[in-house]
Amino acid sequence: MAQRLSDDEVDSKLSGGWEREGDEIVRVYEFDSYLDGVEFATEVGEVAEEEFHHPEIIIRYEEVEVRLTSHEEGGITEKDLRLADLFDDEF
Repeated sequence: MAQRLSDDEVDSKLSGGWEREGDEIVRVYEFDSYLDGVEFATEVGEVAEEEFHHPEIIIRYEEVEVRLTSHEEGGITEKDLRLADLFDDEF
């Protein structure tokens, strides 16, 4: 199991574009069309499945919100930060 990170650890390691909201990290990606966002959400889902760590994905018109937390640990862990970095590297 991953260890829950302290507030200072999260703040120092959080990638640009991501924000902290309570026990989650959140990023909103913008797109030119709804279907571009749907395609992105599918790709995010594939990466998440490979890592066996699944975000909450909210698809809206021309934007997709991704939320990460580690429910079992009750907050943000290295798994969340790693997945955020993978999303940023891929997309």
